[in-house]
Amino acid sequence: MSRPTETRQWVLAKKPSGLPVLSGPDATFRLETVALPPLQAGQLLCKSLYFSNDAGQRGFIESPVPADRYYINTVPLGQPMFTGVIAEVIEAHAGSETSHEPGQLVMSLHMGIWSEYFVLDAAHAQPVVPNAQLAMTHHLGAFGGPGLAAYTGLHYAARIRPDDIVVVSAAAGATGSVAAQIAANLVGCRRVVGIAGGAAKCAWVRSLLARGNDNGAQHACVDYQSPTFAADLRRATEGGNASVYFDNVGGAVLDAVLGCMKTAGRVAVCGAVSTYNNDVDVAPMRVRNWFEIINKRLTLQGFILLDFAEKLPGAVAELMEAATSGKLQLDADSETVVEVGIEEVPAVWLRLYSGLNQGKLVTKLVV
Repeated sequence: MSRPTETRQWVLAKKPSGLPVLSGPDATFRLETVALPPLQAGQLLCKSLYFSNDAGQRGFIESPVPADRYYINTVPLGQPMFTGVIAEVIEAHAGSETSHEPGQLVMSLHMGIWSEYFVLDAAHAQPVVPNAQLAMTHHLGAFGGPGLAAYTGLHYAARIRPDDIVVVSAAAGATGSVAAQIAANLVGCRRVVGIAGGAAKCAWVRSLLARGNDNGAQHACVDYQSPTFAADLRRATEGGNASVYFDNVGGAVLDAVLGCMKTAGRVAVCGAVSTYNNDVDVAPMRVRNWFEIINKRLTLQGFILLDFAEKLPGAVAELMEAATSGKLQLDADSETVVEVGIEEVPAVWLRLYSGLNQGKLVTKLVV
């Protein structure tokens, strides 16, 4: 194909207060057409194929944490939205020593942007090797940011062991569904308790926990929308004896789980999805069970997967092997791929906050 000279991309137009807005004078994003710059040494021109949709992207555009304290660069006004991406190399800088060639497929965990074409530093472009048994898009899910967060959080933040009773919130989501399966089917934990919203999601999580289970463990999933949630959680954790909690949501669910932890329990804090779209002018929810951290001598460990960068290649290899062997289930219900043009990219991302999404949500871009 001939080299494109311009691209359409979504830029941050206005920082949201609450849920991002798709249209009107308060629209969060704006679609622009911009010229593609000439490549500099060590750069690639890429065509976007797939975008990752992740709840954590919300913090890239507005967060209660000051930008100079945030763990990654945030998106300035007028600049394109960051995303995980799978892309095709269109051109490599002619004077650079690089193994990347036109036609090669590459991915980046967070250095892509919502753009039809974009320039990527070759140092941030990881080759994607096609696998007949595993869909390419899983490199944005189970083998990408969500799966790697699950793996590193459990192994290195929570220090998971086979004798643990493990609770995983948002267990029907992209990260939680992998975390629950790692605990149940790869580590072989004594008991895994997922938390999800609604009977259908809970049934799906229970099916994931049962498929790779060969140690006879009785795993469970409880519905946080149920009026009996607190009692169900206490019963599922054998009377409030959870030793590990993998927290994706914060808020009221965190409050409930803190009251079901055993002495010296460990909490791996991965996300706070329940708070991401809070209005900045509304006081955050008070965690009523905070004293349980003292009472039960709990350890809360925040983490990001980049803390364990040197561990990631081995983690990817282990997760891919688990998927091939059936220990990690990646069926049709584990992923939704939505094919759209660039115009619909923000709308697809906002599906994450509808409460209806299950597993990994991927955008397939039509250019």
